[in-house]
Amino acid sequence: MMMHDYLDEEISPEHEKELKTHLQSCEACKTHFHELKKTVALVQSTSHIQAPGNFTQNVMAKLPKEKKKAGMNRWFNRHPLLAAAAVFLILMSGSLMTSWNGGDELSFTQSDQVVVEGNTVVVPEGETVQGDLTVRNGDLRIEGTVEGNVTVVNGQQFMAGAGGVTGEIEEIDQAFEWLWYSIKSAAKELGSFTSNDNE
Repeated sequence: MMMHDYLDEEISPEHEKELKTHLQSCEACKTHFHELKKTVALVQSTSHIQAPGNFTQNVMAKLPKEKKKAGMNRWFNRHPLLAAAAVFLILMSGSLMTSWNGGDELSFTQSDQVVVEGNTVVVPEGETVQGDLTVRNGDLRIEGTVEGNVTVVNGQQFMAGAGGVTGEIEEIDQAFEWLWYSIKSAAKELGSFTSNDNE
């Protein structure tokens, strides 16, 4: 401790005298003291050296580049809600586009009140379909009544003079329209699901 105080020039005269006396009689401490003096001299001689102006930029340029995966992981960690929404939209879009391109077979909402004539789904006169009716890859002819919404995807909808629909009628001929329709339907179902939970 007294050696450090001496080298820092913060030693009292009594301690300085005591240190010098000890160093004359102890060879190990004398060697250690000389090593400390050399270290201080080295540090003082290099204190005027400065790093080049572009030192930081050079060091940063030589560091290994961050992998894209690490950058994406950091972004996902900082924005978990946006990441979840993006993944949901990608998966839902892929699923809906697969279902859009799923084939050209006629499909429709099952109901005992409808009949199929070739590629046309018919609601016969005098029959009433309760709920929504969706027809894909075919035509729809309504002679009776549909108490709900009607959606025709990749087809046409015809109304006979006596036919009626209490809800909305929608014809979808493009993949984007199908995607938008599916998202609206999912949102509507989610809204009715959450409102039922709140009751």
